Amino acid sequence: MTTISVLNTPPLESGDRLTRFEFERRYDAALDIKNAELVEGVVFVASPVRANRHGNPHAIMMAWLGTYWMATPGVGFYDNATVRLDEENEPQPDALLRIEPAVGGNSWITEDDYIGGAPELIVEIAASSASYDLNDKLNAYQRNGVQEYIVWQIYENKLDWFILQEGRYVSLESDEQGILRSQVFPGLWLSVEALRQKEGATLNAILQQGLQTAEHQEFVQGLAQVSTE
Repeated sequence: MTTISVLNTPPLESGDRLTRFEFERRYDAALDIKNAELVEGVVFVASPVRANRHGNPHAIMMAWLGTYWMATPGVGFYDNATVRLDEENEPQPDALLRIEPAVGGNSWITEDDYIGGAPELIVEIAASSASYDLNDKLNAYQRNGVQEYIVWQIYENKLDWFILQEGRYVSLESDEQGILRSQVFPGLWLSVEALRQKEGATLNAILQQGLQTAEHQEFVQGLAQVSTE
């Protein structure tokens, strides 16, 4: 019966305009497709992943976020997890951090093991400023209340970190040392130049400075306190 259902399911192709239900039906049946997204009702099927244009930058971002996660109990960390934002948007972000709803977060894990709602921080590796990551996807994240959105544009080697203010994204400004500091996740510090130059030691050293701040310690203590109430 399952085989008949799969055989009768149309293929999933970039440019298809589908509901979220139909997108999931076709995605489940397309066993050869590993990464597909529904953004503003339009399907995007990922191309094969290039080593230096995506794989390496993705790994660097994962190492940075993973280090923060290990030092911050109560924060969830995910790689390429499907997010059900709304009826027309089901992206599969490169990385994200989220806070559990029990401690004030805006997203949850659905019964079938997807993320529902808007994670607090999403990271995307984009080819360039022309990518849909900085257009339709940005609009969808903004409208659904993703509080912080980071996009690393590989061709331009440029990083944008957006924060949500009064329903609109504005650029997070770095300090005089070129360090960006998350407004949602205290202690999540990023040296823009170290990231651009792929200097792992410096990237980690700046993050470790953030993790030693009183703000980060208070954040961790606050998450622990709420989770035990």
